[in-house]
Amino acid sequence: MTQNSRLDRLTSAEALMAEEDAQPRDSERALFDREQFDLEERNALRRVQGLSTELEDVTEVEYRQLRLENVVLIGVYSQGSLQDAENSLRELAALAETAGAVVLDGLLQRRPHPDPATYLGKGKAHELADTVAALGADTVIADTELAPSQRRALEDIVKVKVIDRTAVILDIFSQHAKSREGKAQVELAQLEYLLPRLRGWGESMSRQAGGQVGSAGAGMGSRGPGETKIELDRRRIHTRMAKLRKQIAGMAPAREAKRANRRRNAVPSVAIVGYTNAGKSSLLNRITKAGVLVENALFATLDSTVRQNRTPDGRNYTLSDTVGFVRNLPHQLVEAFRSTFEEVQDADLLVHVVDASHPDPGAQLATVRDVIGEVDATHIPEIVVFNKSDLINDSLRLVLHGLEPSAIFVSARSGEGIEELLGRIASELPDPTVELDVVVPYDRGDIVAALHERHRVLETEYVPGGTRVHAKVSPEMAATLSAFGA
Repeated sequence: MTQNSRLDRLTSAEALMAEEDAQPRDSERALFDREQFDLEERNALRRVQGLSTELEDVTEVEYRQLRLENVVLIGVYSQGSLQDAENSLRELAALAETAGAVVLDGLLQRRPHPDPATYLGKGKAHELADTVAALGADTVIADTELAPSQRRALEDIVKVKVIDRTAVILDIFSQHAKSREGKAQVELAQLEYLLPRLRGWGESMSRQAGGQVGSAGAGMGSRGPGETKIELDRRRIHTRMAKLRKQIAGMAPAREAKRANRRRNAVPSVAIVGYTNAGKSSLLNRITKAGVLVENALFATLDSTVRQNRTPDGRNYTLSDTVGFVRNLPHQLVEAFRSTFEEVQDADLLVHVVDASHPDPGAQLATVRDVIGEVDATHIPEIVVFNKSDLINDSLRLVLHGLEPSAIFVSARSGEGIEELLGRIASELPDPTVELDVVVPYDRGDIVAALHERHRVLETEYVPGGTRVHAKVSPEMAATLSAFGA
């Protein structure tokens, strides 16, 4: 082929391409029109910056013994600001990391309400499928609880596993539960979550009727293999849940006996409550040297830890570290962990720990107080503590002081404010109500020791008849001391 013939062919091809470009095909015009129509809706799907959390060191999650999942987060918000929705999605990212996942991206859409079929809406679901495929994600996590039908419909579109916020929290609880009671509580909550989400196909959905028309009364088309697989699973779950409830109820007397013993000995109790990862366990360790697990992870503490401490004037009291709260805490978890929350219900004082460095400490305060209300503990006196004060500046301190004027700023890491907190606890604890002056014989040193350990001794003096003690005691102790002339 000569050079001229090649040039002729190139020229004709270029002309053909130019002609096609000058006259768009119908399909291209339709695509252009559809893109213009969807422009506003597409812009509503916002990417949340700063959610890529690929871990450099896999040892951070080795204790979970899980394969790291690559996840994409999604959320729908109808009320509040975009910043509130982004804070919620960032919290979901922290939950996903704690569960052992790598967050690749996060997408938000503003809608009057989630789509009842696919949560995001069909068009947005297909866009999500493209994002998942491009990033190589293998899981999608929704920021609110999904209905079973929404989860299935979304899975059919994105072609990967879809779970919701509740499933992630349950997974974290399952990993962190250590005690026998904690494991039973988590399993009960998981089964309650799973029960309405059972699904069956084909033979597993066949009917139960059997036998002849005369005996069964159903006729043709109604006979099946008996109990179906989905019904068998449902029955097994109900049986297991009943067994777990019985086990948890069986553990209650031991806890109640310990609390009754503390009440009998007039030992006041202080419960440390707060949002997850606010630093409750670190604060307990700083005050009592308890050696409780401290980890920069959500829900590192599931089992209550009780330690003893003493006020500057010599009164003993107990400090209880409790499970952390989180916004949209699944109801089944509140129910399953009601025995853990009993430490809050029976406390004489609440130390409410708030993460001062959190983007929205006001929301943390409101969430924790909502859960305190759910467990009927709003009547208990409360001390608000802004922890991690070493991570904030003076201007933020002023903002937080305006939010809670009586709050104390502390740092479990540096020790700032700990003495002030201990002084406030001592002043807020219930003081023994009966003041007396009694002479205890020298052969009853146990009485004197009990007064020093459990009550408030104001003055002691050694006289010929024994030890004269001027003290404030509980009514029960006053009745005991009546034999010595109190």
